[in-house]
Amino acid sequence: MATDPMLAYRISALEALFRQIADTRMAGLPIMNAALRVEVVGFELCPSEPDLPAAASGVLVTPWFMNLVRLPLAREDDLGRVGVTRRLAVGRERFDFIGAHEAAIGTFDACSLFSPMFDFASQDTAVATAQAVLVRLREPLPDVVKDAAEQPERPARRGFLFGRSRTP
Repeated sequence: MATDPMLAYRISALEALFRQIADTRMAGLPIMNAALRVEVVGFELCPSEPDLPAAASGVLVTPWFMNLVRLPLAREDDLGRVGVTRRLAVGRERFDFIGAHEAAIGTFDACSLFSPMFDFASQDTAVATAQAVLVRLREPLPDVVKDAAEQPERPARRGFLFGRSRTP
């Protein structure tokens, strides 16, 4: 999964935390889908954004929700961000993420994809959905024609406005 040691550590801590939450705070609640378990999916380093620390993004699957998560690589404890919405990039798109804080891992941002999780009959289906979301969000930009010789000739502005092209 993650080759960067800090990234691997942070993702492991996130997964362990939510497994512990599933076994304690969420245990026995009717919102839990017994067919599912906690799993992190597709975490990668995020492209850098101005004024934001280095972070990773991916999907956190739990028996009660599936969220896009932006997890700082270095622990942050910014309680002022809890409940605050901010628009963050994931691939080519930007989504509203809500700040959260857990004592075990610090502050992170989450964007809900599914909740509750009763539409998922199996862990495999939930993980496949998370992977499909990430593939779609991380699609590269379409290739742009860079060679001027390959670009169609554009008419001069005056010719365009009056319906005339540069060529007779």
